[in-house]
Amino acid sequence: MRSPLLPIFLVVLVDVLGLTILLPLLPFYAEHFGASPTVVGLLVSTYALCQLVAGPVLGQISDQVGRKPVLAVSQIGTLAGFLVLAFAPNLFFVFLARVIDGLTAGNLSIAQAYIADVTAPKERARAFAVIGIAFGIGFLVGPGASGYLSTHYGYHVPILCAAALSLLSILGTVFLLPAVPPHPEGLMPATAVQELEAPVAPGGKRLRLFDWGTYLQYFRRPVLSGLLAEFFLFAFAFATFTAGFALFAERRFTWHGVPFGPKEVGYVFMYSGLLGILVQGAMRQGVLVRRLGETRLVTLGLLSGAAGYALLGFSFGIASLLLAATIASFGTGVLRPALTSLITQQVSRSEQGVVLGLNQSLLSVAQIVGPAMAGALIDRGYLTSWALSSALVLGIALLLNLRSRGRRAEVSEAA
Repeated sequence: MRSPLLPIFLVVLVDVLGLTILLPLLPFYAEHFGASPTVVGLLVSTYALCQLVAGPVLGQISDQVGRKPVLAVSQIGTLAGFLVLAFAPNLFFVFLARVIDGLTAGNLSIAQAYIADVTAPKERARAFAVIGIAFGIGFLVGPGASGYLSTHYGYHVPILCAAALSLLSILGTVFLLPAVPPHPEGLMPATAVQELEAPVAPGGKRLRLFDWGTYLQYFRRPVLSGLLAEFFLFAFAFATFTAGFALFAERRFTWHGVPFGPKEVGYVFMYSGLLGILVQGAMRQGVLVRRLGETRLVTLGLLSGAAGYALLGFSFGIASLLLAATIASFGTGVLRPALTSLITQQVSRSEQGVVLGLNQSLLSVAQIVGPAMAGALIDRGYLTSWALSSALVLGIALLLNLRSRGRRAEVSEAA
């Protein structure tokens, strides 16, 4: 049987390309309609809030009917959101477009659940790196293309390109992605239990938005609770950075005497994407995991990310900006796959869907609070404080990591 990782990689890649086209463009597009930095932050938060509400529902449906059909529906919602955004006559429709996309946004979490379904635990860090590589390539191509197209042809053209890519990802899901049978009760077939090499794993029951009791039981597990806290702090810092960087760069940096615009911001994201490809490629080959182990990679990633964000806060020239981007990109490149792998290794196969759903909920909460905070800080001119806030959050995560590192290493060796 051919590996399903290639088609899921292609699907996620095309999807991420569509999303990264918006990354350097959306803040400037919203400002074009009169939005302040605070409103821009709230625009990003609105998308994440809708995702938080709808994500668990989409996850539960995918557990019942399978990943593939729900992924396709989610991608159709993304396509509709892009089309509304491209033809938005005012700021209200910009918000409406993000609401539509947010309410159907389950692409990444369902893709992660699909990977967990078809890979063995010890191969999971390398498998999750597939998504990281897709993000790296997306960051390499999407932002640069967005900046070029918006500068030469107008803001609506790259958004229409994102819509076309979204349509392509739908076709990829329908025609390339193998279907994985659902396991609605979260039980593993007897044959799969006996065949240790069998890749199929159940998704498990998904968490509802206000299912507090279920959430708390995972935070009561000593090792898992620390990992979840580190993942949330990482997601918060990254969301604060990505939502605020375009506005920060517009106010801090100039190129040939002109403030940074979509093109310059897009090129910085392209550079980060190139670094992401290199880091995630090493993760995919298992080089970093074999040499350092996932626990040490998380520690190094948190340290690198915090240092990069701190340096960014005191950057006023292109050279220091690129150095900060280099250091931070390495940190974020290793953190997500290593943390996600460690988290899934702390639960049974029948709980993987639940814990990945919890991960997505934590990510959504971070993406609600982080961008709102970023917009408010930048709106008030606190540019350095914006960058240092991300560094501080990762510093707290690093302290948590160092405190629990000994126990985590023991668990990793036992596995």
